[in-house]
Amino acid sequence: MKIAFYGSSLVSSYWNGAATYYRGILHALARRGYDITFYEPDAFDRQKHRDIEAPDWARSVVFPATIEAARAVLAEAADADIVVKANGVGIFDRELLEGVLDQAAAHALKIFWDVDAAATLDEMRGDPGHPVLGALDELDLVLTYGGGPPVIDAYLGFGAKACVPVYNALDPSTHHPVPHDPRFACDLAFLGNRLPDREARVEEFFLKPAAALPNQEFLIGGNGWETKDMGANVRHRGHVYTAEHNAFNCSPRAVLNVARDSMAHIGFSPATRVFEAGGAAACLITDAWEGIEQFLAPGAEVLVARDGQDVVDHMTALTPERARAIGEAALARVLAEHTYEHRAGAVDALFQVHRQKAREAA
Repeated sequence: MKIAFYGSSLVSSYWNGAATYYRGILHALARRGYDITFYEPDAFDRQKHRDIEAPDWARSVVFPATIEAARAVLAEAADADIVVKANGVGIFDRELLEGVLDQAAAHALKIFWDVDAAATLDEMRGDPGHPVLGALDELDLVLTYGGGPPVIDAYLGFGAKACVPVYNALDPSTHHPVPHDPRFACDLAFLGNRLPDREARVEEFFLKPAAALPNQEFLIGGNGWETKDMGANVRHRGHVYTAEHNAFNCSPRAVLNVARDSMAHIGFSPATRVFEAGGAAACLITDAWEGIEQFLAPGAEVLVARDGQDVVDHMTALTPERARAIGEAALARVLAEHTYEHRAGAVDALFQVHRQKAREAA
């Protein structure tokens, strides 16, 4: 079956945290025989900061950031069996969603894939004219990369025909243990772009512990932090390319995951970083969010912090031996239950069921 996928970027993770999620899911689907074309605009300097070249398992189409070019690539949706519009493209989101629905063949399965469901739902609550609200009647399926029961209930309440979370996971071929790299050596490392609904939590869970532990070394990676006032024991690395993620995760004593406000509030939303760290056998400290037990066992496979003081306590007590044990347990768990092959199997089953329903309706 042919998939036409309209998203932010497959080849660049620059200001595009969903990149590894797209790669993991779509690569696993390609191995199951799906013929995939990924359409992305040349916007936000993403093409200047590519992590990968166009993969051999998908056709990559980068189009100029003009409405005319967007309309041209939307015309290709007519040839697909499954058409997907992901949120967060950054430009022409409304036009791409409306165009996908307009151009899709009668038999095609039409999907909105929400990689930031908490934010999208908040926007929908405040805007009766939101494009996703207007599209739900025509969409066959909403997929999200997190959120659990609260997100499912919210989407169904807005009128979605079906909503299914497809959680982040691990691609063992790209994220795995590697030797220690002195560039990323420290006690605690955090990787994430500076975003308005994340910054206060980074201050609480990362910068506050750094100030309380002046004899320990802290490392922050991601875009936007270069203008942030941080302590003398905090180093800023800037954008960390996907190829460097394994070394970033394997070299510190522990790595930190901090959810954005909206995701922490809803829960059931493990970031890609959770599984990338687990895949690298890193000792992960995560801020507390509902549903963590569904993915990793607190205390054995992950350390959970309710606030900055909990991070201080974890880092004060954490020995290298315990950090290794937690990391090895996390690696075993994610390989057993949380790879993109696991996720793709579930998605494939969904596609088959909904495609049959679409055929019967057509």
